[in-house]
Amino acid sequence: MILSSKHIDLRQLELNDAVSLLDLRQRNREFLVPWEPVQPESHFTLIGQQEAIEKLRSNWESGTGYGFGIFLRSTGLLVGRITLSNVVRGAWESCTLGYFLDQGMNGRGYMTEAVRLTAAFAFQDANLHRVQAAVMPKNAGSIRVLENVGFRYEGFAEYYLRINDVWEHHNLYSMTRENWSEVTY
Repeated sequence: MILSSKHIDLRQLELNDAVSLLDLRQRNREFLVPWEPVQPESHFTLIGQQEAIEKLRSNWESGTGYGFGIFLRSTGLLVGRITLSNVVRGAWESCTLGYFLDQGMNGRGYMTEAVRLTAAFAFQDANLHRVQAAVMPKNAGSIRVLENVGFRYEGFAEYYLRINDVWEHHNLYSMTRENWSEVTY
């Protein structure tokens, strides 16, 4: 499955993407430190990235998560990753959204396109009712992406996630099937 917009393609990562994913993670290691949980050294190895891809694929098969690589349409370069995780069915039919983009690609609208495509996948293909995201208040770029796509601010959560080994406050955003509208590119 490939999801496409004007500038990017989203597709499930394959094991043969591990070298590209490792390169992306290594190039952006310092850039992502303030925004992510602490990663073990093994994460920044080829085996670590192969394991990450295997986990994404396993989650996809079990229906507990859907992870995509973000690729430039013009070159095929892997520039980020976006994931619907913590999928819960039944009365909730919900998930959480997480993503990162190569530092050199920020400010070009790629992540906005990726979030739009992923929201469409969540509601149309995964048949979910709600997608939620948590963002540190100081992450203005990520907040702008969510708001541009139509996610709504829902509230403030103190000490929500341990990021860079510190319990950080987060703003909570969501989109439901009722307030989502398909975006055509």
